[in-house]
Order: sequence, then C-alpha cells, then structure tokens
Amino acid sequence: AVVSKSGLAQGITLSLSFAWRPLVVWCLLTWLWPTFAHCWRPLLLWRLISYAYVFCVSFLQGDYYYEYTECDSRGSRWRVAIPHEPGACTGLPEPVRGTECTFSCKAGEFLEMSAQECTQCAAGSYSLGSGIRFDQWDAMPAGFSSLATLLENGPHGEDRLTCNSSSWVPQGNYLESNRDECTVSLIYAVHLKKQGSVSFEYQYPDNNLLFEFFVNLKSGTNILYWRTGGVLMGSKVVKPVLLKNVQIEGVAYTSECFPCKSGSFSRVPGSSTCEPCPRDTYSNHGASSCTPCNSTEGSGACKKRPPCSKKDYFQIHTACDHEGKTQVIYKWIEPKICLEGVTGAETLPPGGEREPCPPCNPGFYNNDTAICSPCPPGTYSDGMKPCQQCPAGTEPTLGYEYKWWNILPSNMKTSCFNVGNSKCDSMNGWEVAGDHIQSGAGSSDNDYLILNIHVPGFKLPTSVSSHSATEFGRITFEFETSCVADCELYFMMDVNRKSTMVVESWGRTKTRQTYTHIMTKNASVSYTWAFQRTNQPSDTRQYVNDVARIYSISVSNAVDGVSSGCRVCALSTQPSSSTCVPCPPGHYIDALTSQCSECPRNTYLVPHAAPSADACKPCGPGSRSDKDHSLCYSDCHFTHTDGNATLTFDFSLLGSVGTLMNGPSFTSKGTKYFHQFNISLCGGQLAVCTDNVTDLSVSDAQREKGEGPSAVKTFICQSTIIPASGRGFHTALSSQSINLADTFLGATVDDNLDGIRVTPEMFLLSVFWLLRSLEVTSSCQSGRSAVVTLRCNPEKSTKGDLSVPSQCPAGTCNGCTFNFLWESSGACPTCTERDYHQIEGVCKGGHQDLLYVWTEPKLCMGGVALPEKKTLPCEGMEFWVRLGAGVGAFTAVLLVSLTCYFWKKNKRLEYKYSRLVMSANKECEMPVADSCAVMEGENEGDMEDEVVYTKPSLLGKLKAIASKGNGDNYENVQLNSSHSKALVWS
Repeated sequence: AVVSKSGLAQGITLSLSFAWRPLVVWCLLTWLWPTFAHCWRPLLLWRLISYAYVFCVSFLQGDYYYEYTECDSRGSRWRVAIPHEPGACTGLPEPVRGTECTFSCKAGEFLEMSAQECTQCAAGSYSLGSGIRFDQWDAMPAGFSSLATLLENGPHGEDRLTCNSSSWVPQGNYLESNRDECTVSLIYAVHLKKQGSVSFEYQYPDNNLLFEFFVNLKSGTNILYWRTGGVLMGSKVVKPVLLKNVQIEGVAYTSECFPCKSGSFSRVPGSSTCEPCPRDTYSNHGASSCTPCNSTEGSGACKKRPPCSKKDYFQIHTACDHEGKTQVIYKWIEPKICLEGVTGAETLPPGGEREPCPPCNPGFYNNDTAICSPCPPGTYSDGMKPCQQCPAGTEPTLGYEYKWWNILPSNMKTSCFNVGNSKCDSMNGWEVAGDHIQSGAGSSDNDYLILNIHVPGFKLPTSVSSHSATEFGRITFEFETSCVADCELYFMMDVNRKSTMVVESWGRTKTRQTYTHIMTKNASVSYTWAFQRTNQPSDTRQYVNDVARIYSISVSNAVDGVSSGCRVCALSTQPSSSTCVPCPPGHYIDALTSQCSECPRNTYLVPHAAPSADACKPCGPGSRSDKDHSLCYSDCHFTHTDGNATLTFDFSLLGSVGTLMNGPSFTSKGTKYFHQFNISLCGGQLAVCTDNVTDLSVSDAQREKGEGPSAVKTFICQSTIIPASGRGFHTALSSQSINLADTFLGATVDDNLDGIRVTPEMFLLSVFWLLRSLEVTSSCQSGRSAVVTLRCNPEKSTKGDLSVPSQCPAGTCNGCTFNFLWESSGACPTCTERDYHQIEGVCKGGHQDLLYVWTEPKLCMGGVALPEKKTLPCEGMEFWVRLGAGVGAFTAVLLVSLTCYFWKKNKRLEYKYSRLVMSANKECEMPVADSCAVMEGENEGDMEDEVVYTKPSLLGKLKAIASKGNGDNYENVQLNSSHSKALVWS
C-alpha cells in the first residue's frame, strides 16, 4: 500500500510509546540501509519503511500478549499488553479501549486481539467460540503451570527431599501426574464472561495417591487447579492420575484457534470441531485433510500393519438360535490392525460345531424358546424347569445368580477404558464364553477392561426386620486369573453414585477361588470388575493371552432380582393363615409352628441361618446381646470369682471408644504418617474409621457417624493418617481404613477363648477383651482377631493409656492378630470391705476414735466407700491405774501374809521332824512288840493315828536327867488318832 509521510508519522505516533521508539528506528535503519543507498524515489522509500514497520512491530509483539482488564460498572474495559517475562515493563504499547463486555465470538471464530475483531479459524483448526478445549498434550499448553511442594523433614531431621523434578508430564493425548510423594498442582487461570462449566476426563486408579480438583466458578477470573500427592508405603509403586480433554465453557472469546490433533482434521475454515480420519487414512497435527494409508481409523501416523497372528482374534459363543443351538466362532479384534493374505498371516479358524445352549440362569426360563426370560413375581425356577408358585408358608428368594454366560445379562454392561488410548472406548472389555465370562483383548495392554453390574437397592425377606438387620445383601463371585505380566484384577464398589472405591484387588496369577462382600446398608450400588494386563504405558497387545475369568456371580436380596427358590417365612397367628408376616427384631421362625419366636436372653440372631432355635447363638463370657439380638457387646461390667473372693469390674470410666495414634512412621521418601486405631470397648457404640482421600468433602459430622462413602463402622478399625502440615492439604488425610474386629467374642481372665490365645506377658491383674473379624484377606484366610488387655494401674488416669507391644510397633507381628494394652485406674476391680482395714485411736477424755484406711497398694476403684470415722466412749487410764494399784497392793499383802504363815508353820514342822529324827538315832531299846500291837478286834483303817510332839514339862525334864544314868533317854510322843487315843513313849 502507498502511505503518505504524514500518515506513517501519525501511525507511529499513535502506536508507539516514546520509550521504545528509538528501538524501532534502529530496526528500520539496520534492515533498510542497503536498499536506502539505491533508492532515489521517496514513494518507494516510504513503501519499504511501511513494510519494515509491520515486520518489526510483529517481531516485537512476540515479547508480549494482550489481555482485557476487568469490566467496570459501565460495562467497558481496556486492552493492555502483558510481557511474557515478568518484570519487563518497558517498550510495551499503551493501553487502548477494548470491546464491550457483552462482546463474544461464535463457534469457529477467535478474537484477533490486535484488531479486536472476530476472525474465522483456518482449516486444520477449530474453536468453540464461548469455550476453550485442551485435547492435545504434546507440550504443556499456554496458561498451564505445574507447581511442586517440598516434603517435610524426615524422622531424623535429614535434608528435605526436593521436588524440582516432580510435575505433570504431557504424554501426547493426556497429562500424567507425578508418581512420587511430592504434592504437585496443575494450575490454569481463566476469565469467564458468564456462569460456565468445566469438564475433563481422568483416570484415578490408586487410592494411595491423593487427587483433588479445586474450583469455584463465577463470572470473572477463576483459578482452576488439580493437585496430587502420593503416599508410598512399602515397595508398591503408585499409579499416576491421567487427565485429558479439559473443556471450559463460559468465556467471552478465545484468542486463538486450536489445531486438530493427529488422526483428525477440519476441512473448511470456521470449523467448531475436528473429524477423525477415515479408515486407511491418517493425518498429522493441524491437518485440513487426511492422507491415504493402509492404517486403522483415526491414525495419527502411517504405520506398517503387521501380518495377522493368533493374538489378533478371539473366540465367543453365539447367542442361542431358534433351535436352541449355539457354537464357538472366532472374530478379529477391532479395530483390526493386522493384514490378512500376506506371507505369514494367520486366518480365522473355522467355527465349532453347533451345540445345545446351556440352561437358563436360576430365576429365568426359556419356555421352549431361544430367549431366557425372568420368572414372574412370586414364582421361582432353577433355570431348567418352568416357573412355579412358592408353596404356602414360603416366599421367593430375590437376587441374581449368573453361572451360564451365553449372553451378557441385561443389568450388566462391559466397556474398555483408557484415558491415554481413545481407541479402547468403543471396544467390549469382557466376552461371554459359555460357562464363564472372560476379559477381552482391548486395544493395548494397559487398558482397563470393565465389567459392571448395577443393583438399585436391596429388599430383605418379609420375616426379617429391616430395623435390626446388619446385612442387607451380599455379592459372591468365583474367579481366576492367568498372567505372565504384572496383571491386576480390581473389585470396586460405588454407593449412591458418589465415589468409586476399591474393595479388593488381586495381582498376577490366582487360582480359582470365591470372594464375598457383605452390604451393610440399603443403597443403590454398582459393583465393578476391572482387569489390567500391565500398568506400564503401552500402545500394543503383547500379553493378550493374560486373562481373567469369572465363573459365577450371585447377589442376594436384590430389589429387582428374580427367584431361584423359596424360603420359609413366618405366618400370621390367625388359624389356617398362609400369609407371610414380618418378625419383630431378634425373632426367629420356629420350624414347628412357623411362628415368630424371640431369641433367648444374651443370644444373637445369625443371618442366613436355617429357621430353628439354633439360629440364636449364645454370647460369649462377659457379654450380652442388644435388644434386637443383632450383636453381642460388653455392658462395661465383668465379674470374676477366684476361690472365696469375687472381683467386680466397672470399665465405664474408660469411655466407650478409645483411640491410639501409633507412630510416627516415615515412608522411604520421608512422608510422615500414623496408624490410628479406634477401639469400641463397651456400651454398644461402634468405632468409626473414614477414608477421605477420594472424597475430602466428607464433613466431620458425617465422618463421626460413619456416613462417608468409605466409612468402616465396627468394634476395632485402623486408618492411616497423613498430617495436613507439610503437604499443603487443608485437612489431614485418612486412608486405607480396614475392619480389624466386628464380632465381640467375650471377656475373660483365661489365656484362651475360641482359639485366640493371650501372650503370657499380658497376665498381671488383667482382663482380656477378645474380638474377631471373619472378613477373609489374602494374608489372613481365617480373618483377623484382636486382644485388648485391660490392666489395672492405679498410677494412670481413669481414661488411661492405650499402647501396643514393643516388639510389634504396628500392633501386629503377623498382620492377622492384633494386641492392645489399655492401662488405667478405671480397669481396677471395684472396691469391697476386703480392701480397707481399721485403726483404733487412743482413749482421751473418755472417748476413743476408730479410723478406716485403704490397704496399700490400693488396687481398686469405686465400689464401697471408706466408712466414716467413729468415736466410742472409753475408760481413762487413771481409773485402771488406780484399780490396778489397789489390786496389786492387796495381792502383795495377801502374798506376804501367806508367806509368813507358811514359813512359821514350816519352821514348826522342821523342829518336830528334827526331834523325831534325833529320837530315832538314840541307842535304846525299842518298845516291846505288843506295846504297840493292834488289838484284836481293831481295824487298821480305824487307826489313823497322828504323831503329836509335846513339849516336855519341867517334871519330865527332871525325870529325863535322872534317868540318864540308866541309859534311858526317850522323849514322849503323843499319837493322836481319830479315837483320841494317845500312846506315849517314855
């Protein structure tokens, strides 16, 4: 174009700021100087200058981009230039008034910011108009950023693990999250003109990885971010989150068109979508047409198709025809990527012979047709006989029982899912195969092959009370896997379409086995099986022979189920009535009377038991049943008799639920985590563990009530807790919640109960709570068990302290038996009269105090209280001293008197005896014999004479002196007898 000098000068004046005008002049002179030397005509000179200006301005515009400011109250805004490099604020164009805030572009157009006009997208690209879409991830699109957060310190204060290499990684068709423990956020800012929406596809297979999406859409600027953070425990590798097809609606315009991704094209300008390339063609990125090539539909490159092999076809059973026949046929795996008719190519094997179709599944009948139909309500069939009415006093058993797989049941569906491989979307994930259903081929080895069954709800039998039911239904399936690679089969559950959780998974080859899952609440639920041959990225089929097979699936009490049999129900008490009536909670059906009978006291009703009194099982020692006879629990009281002593325990002071936070532990990358155990001790209140990794929106109130999508409500449960600090989360993460014990076996002081043994070191004034869970795991074929030792420790508080054995810091040494020690003063026996003794005080002022004190060490709590101090009247010490002194004095006088008396008498006897001895020794003749003979007629018994010494008189003494000369020297001795006779020797 021809531009006048004044016009060019005006354009430069309006478009350029003073700060960067010298830069443009330098650019013009540098580029135009060779030409300027040969240009003589001013018109040609100005034409060249105008071209140079456009070139330099375009070159300089690569350093910045345009954006609109927020709309003001008058609905206007400004267009401003923003540098790509932060801080480069010089050399930018002046702000200019922008388009009205109500301005928008149509689909297939974009807003060219320099001219502020809507422009059609070129062929090979597309635009959504009021939306933006990101479906190509060869590189991180403009506006997206990935931000990693450092991990916290390790257990010994070592250096932090840096996360510089952790980010979301573009993988062509999708974005892949990090696989480590760093917290990485994918951030995108968008300005919405009106209320909009955000949609995206994602693959989130591993609950060891936190995945959050934060958004609060509103008019104006919005920041979207996706955040991940792994928890690496053990050697298991975390599977990343895959993200693709991010679409945002509600923007006023898009400032650029999006090129068509490989394998698609847009033929005309102004396209709002791109079409996939037809079969035998391909296209590159941003193509306006497809190039012929011997390739599959939607190919992004022309690849040489290999010869067909046995991996490229599979066998199926045809549906039953009108003659009731079926046969095995072989089909190519679609999309077919191999070539027939070339050297080394395999051909499809011929079909098998036609065989009779298998019978219908229980609850269905064929009525001599090729189609199996469900039995009408109130009837039943085993699949081979016509439907029949249930006999009187019985009712149909509702549910599904699939064991023949000629066609896929109507309430089941199959699909193939892989965020990174859209070719899988139109393929069947599983194929029926007669007596089993098996995983399909898929389009690549890391596809998820999906099989799903939906249960809208559960209906309990008429005679079972829904108020006391602990089991609303159960699903049981028989399966096996055969793998060479690292395949994995997942069993998942989605309750009320809120969040899908993995219930159990099995890796590599597994022999044929049965698994059962119990549904503990009445809700709509979808059960899903997903089989993946390998977790490694792959776009080929190398392990097509790795397969998972499911032989049978049965669901009990399904509300829309069919009946394969009848069960006994309770009848009305009215005579000759055959109407089934519901039994009250805790009642069983008496087999003889068909009436409802209540279970005996302290027994619980076993689900699915035969109608009889044996359906009521007794509770264990130290336990009682609830009023509905649905479970046994401890009422916090326990009594033990040992000899003549009876110990009574009241554990209510410990509280109904105890919590133990064990740890901290650290993963190999330094992430801190804890094992939290919640233990329901007594009172009937169950413990709750909630998994909030897949749903952080669960409120604390819901978590406490066990209403979360992954809540575990039982006697003892365990969760892995990751603190919020150091990871950037707004709440602590609770994951991997498991049920450790859902049955209370009883309380005892013995070392064995129902096969569960107590370790010897636990015996020390302890009571043992023994519990069990019958849920079978891969490592615990008989389920888990738990022992809670309640030990009396007066030095602890009433709440006490929970701990685990030091040799098993995780609470278990084998993963199946858990041991807990609860030391508390509240675990001591109740106090009785044997636990205190009496102390008597001194008597003061005629009064004496009686005190009562506890026997030390005190090993009891509560119970009887110490009696009050007693004061009794008493006699003082002065009275007793006086009385004692008087008695002592009297006794002393008496003793002295007796002593004197007997001493005097003794002296007299000594004197007489000495005289008698002296007289016996004298040399004199003894009296004649007859002088002392016994007279005739006298009895010896009458002669009880006694010898009496008499003091000689004066005359006697004189006679004695006179007779000395004659040798007569005798002393008179008087013999006194009872007859008063005396015999005197002289």
